[in-house]
Amino acid sequence: MKKNIAVVMGGYSSEVDISLKSGNVVYNYLDKEKYKVYRVHILLNKWVVVDENNNEYPINKHDFSVQINNNSITFDCVFNAIHGAPGENGMLLAYFELLGINHTSAPFYQMALTFNKRDTLSVVRQYKIPTAIAVYLNKGDNIDVKAIISKVGLPCFVKPNNAGSSFGISKVASEDNMMAAIEKAYQEDNEILIESFLDGTEVSVGVIQYKGETKVLPITEIVSENDFFDYEAKYEGKSQEITPARISDEATKRVQKMAKKVYEILGMSGFSRSEYILVNGEPHFLEMNTVPGLTQESILPQQAAEAGISLTALFGNAIEVALKKDTIV
Repeated sequence: MKKNIAVVMGGYSSEVDISLKSGNVVYNYLDKEKYKVYRVHILLNKWVVVDENNNEYPINKHDFSVQINNNSITFDCVFNAIHGAPGENGMLLAYFELLGINHTSAPFYQMALTFNKRDTLSVVRQYKIPTAIAVYLNKGDNIDVKAIISKVGLPCFVKPNNAGSSFGISKVASEDNMMAAIEKAYQEDNEILIESFLDGTEVSVGVIQYKGETKVLPITEIVSENDFFDYEAKYEGKSQEITPARISDEATKRVQKMAKKVYEILGMSGFSRSEYILVNGEPHFLEMNTVPGLTQESILPQQAAEAGISLTALFGNAIEVALKKDTIV
């Protein structure tokens, strides 16, 4: 009997449209001979199953079931394709775990931890993982621009603490531009971080659970046409994403070893894609994405393809791994 699979997509953040694209790719590539797959839009104003004709059926939030043509449908597993809140920050996953529904992401606490950039950095630093120098601010804090620059230097990056897809990020090259960058970041989040500029090669590496083991995928080199790997570079073709990365064998091994170590330090499972800057051959960890883009053009699927893993195999494996997990209830 086919398992009922809910592909959740959308979300409550600026990444909603990107998530809908990712979710539809997952929906299209999951093996329909093996699974009965449903598209579930989780949006601020509605939770609905959307069929092939764009008919909508409301989700019962008490048990995450749906009534379609007088049939009550429950789900054996949820494929999480929500970038940002509430899928990537752990909120929705805590709900599924309370209901005893298996899902493809890490447990809710690990998702919440990795979504918070400064908490993630605090953890990995304890394990001697190199990172940028950083200053943290909460909305309402006094801002001493000169003191910030004295610590992190120029240029530097100003980022929302809890946001993805490079929304709200600025590269600041002069003191005069610092306050505007801080205000831009505060539009996305009440917590921000300001990090030193790392001068080196940017790479991105996926780590997943695949066929019973933790697998590090081929590394991608990021070459942005813009000042950094911003939204335009990520989604509007303003970058080259070169897989495998044009780095030495030694640097490749260092990144792979560190990426696997960080994945394990943070207690991850399911998908992850982490960003590093190679400074004189030494990887410096930037951040981890636990619901990375999943379209054909996205980095992690590119890496999977380089490793000989099709989208159908990649997504189906995630379902099979999730189905084997023990649920809380």
